[in-house]
Amino acid sequence: MPQMPPPTALPEPTALPGPTVLPGPTVLPDILRERASAEPDRTAYIFLDDTGEETAALTYGQLHAAALGVAQELASRCAPGDRALLVFPQCLEFIVAYFGCLYAGVIAVPLNPPRRNRIQDATRSVVQDCAPAAVLSLELFLAPLRAVLEPLCAATHWLAVDGMPAAAPGFEPFAAALGDVAFLQYTSGSTAAPKGVMVTHGNLMANEEMIRRGFGHDRDSTVVGWAPFFHDQGLIGNVLQPLYVGATSIVMSPATFIRRPLLWLSTITRYRAHTSGGPNFAFEACVGRAAAGPVPELDLSSWKVAFNGAEPIRPDTLRRFEETFAPHGFSTGAWYPCYGLAEATLLVSGSTPGRGRRLLEVDVEALGERRYVDATGARTKTLVGSGHVLPGEDVRIIDPESGEQCPPDRVGEIWVAGGHVAQGYWRNETATELTFRPGGKYLRTGDLGLLLDGELYVVGRSKDLVIIRGRNYYPQDIEQTVQAAHPALRAGAGAAFAIDGPEGEKLVVIQEVRRTADADPADIAADIKAAVLREHELALADLVLTAPDEVQRTSSGKIMRSAARKRYLAKEFELWTPQVEALTDAPRS
Repeated sequence: MPQMPPPTALPEPTALPGPTVLPGPTVLPDILRERASAEPDRTAYIFLDDTGEETAALTYGQLHAAALGVAQELASRCAPGDRALLVFPQCLEFIVAYFGCLYAGVIAVPLNPPRRNRIQDATRSVVQDCAPAAVLSLELFLAPLRAVLEPLCAATHWLAVDGMPAAAPGFEPFAAALGDVAFLQYTSGSTAAPKGVMVTHGNLMANEEMIRRGFGHDRDSTVVGWAPFFHDQGLIGNVLQPLYVGATSIVMSPATFIRRPLLWLSTITRYRAHTSGGPNFAFEACVGRAAAGPVPELDLSSWKVAFNGAEPIRPDTLRRFEETFAPHGFSTGAWYPCYGLAEATLLVSGSTPGRGRRLLEVDVEALGERRYVDATGARTKTLVGSGHVLPGEDVRIIDPESGEQCPPDRVGEIWVAGGHVAQGYWRNETATELTFRPGGKYLRTGDLGLLLDGELYVVGRSKDLVIIRGRNYYPQDIEQTVQAAHPALRAGAGAAFAIDGPEGEKLVVIQEVRRTADADPADIAADIKAAVLREHELALADLVLTAPDEVQRTSSGKIMRSAARKRYLAKEFELWTPQVEALTDAPRS
């Protein structure tokens, strides 16, 4: 993110009264205690296995009692403000552990579990940065987890949540204040090392109220979700929001969704869900699986809020999903494009329930100059609106170089102010000063966009911007062109970035090929280069066709372009080669 001068022309944030939270409790632990007292037998969460069967459930009363047990154990070993790693597979015990931390005044740190006894770079960074005093997990995983993490971790307490006794009578949980840090939400690491966003109880309450109002939720708004709990969308959207409004949440694991995307839609049908969603690739996966057939019997008419966020929203994905699932009751008015980020707790902008998506046709040449012009030229692009600015916040579009507010027809950096904006990064004053500025009044998101007729259109990330011969190119546009160039290529599995050359920046593309593809690599490369030249007037300096699962993504599905660039320069990508059987059957020239 570039440095910028103090914004001399930028006015103070609009006076914000702040969102009106639900009357009564002031923090989420108070809300849970109240629900456990008033409706102890009301179902809060249901967990489904890989087949869609209910394998676990928690009522509000059960969650409260189990969380108190965790809190008492933590309080006997940790001081308020200590950090505790939450390292779980997708399961309801994670929720118990999270509220146990809140009840103890211990700062929860949700962590992406190590895979196959291998520690991801992002995981290593999080563990070392937060310096935890305790690690919470399941009894089954605690010993192998300790073997992997202990060399990195100074934690002295390794606790199995599923084996903890109930709290002693009279145990009183920590009395949290709105300004206390509730948990650290580490950033995805798509453009840099993960940083711990300090989310306070006040930030949570402000954003949960924004979500309630924006999504039109009440206690009957059943939510279905599969996003990982260590990610902000999974935790704040699918776990905490239902509790905030008193609704029921049906959850499954991300792995279940990846293996069986249509089980997600079957679950929406079965539980008559009001709200469910995910990144754009989730809807793309459903379309792909439906094309392979058969499609189960579905009734999606209850689905009122199909939120789509966390990565660029592709209009062709929306169109194909509509065409595929309209016969199964899906309404185009259910689309709820939205935008948010961890530094704003979760949600920044969102549509209106029932309105559907809003599209904007723009001129590509002008967009490269950070200007909005109606699509009149030969090269156009469709932007999907990410909704409007929600009550309780102030959103501005700022010129990254001058720090001045942009006129409506100019693309700039999205800046956000409001009660949901977090307090900064954990023990990282330099990054905090750069991002939460000036003086903590605005959050610099690092995302480029424009605000037109009240609708926010997100164009791309400033750090990922490709600048060649003085012109701006958005990498997701190039990636989409590449992936549409040949049927052998995997959708959403490529990275475009620039590298330094003797005559300036040069364009490089890394693209995954389908595992069973039987095409000639030379033909694929020719089609890609022709498409990029035709659509963007750019010549590729290098193209790497790589094997499936080589291009790294964050936990929310974002392409890690900086990581791809680093691996490219180190020559670490595995080159794709056609299967032997395919070569044998191919016609000879």
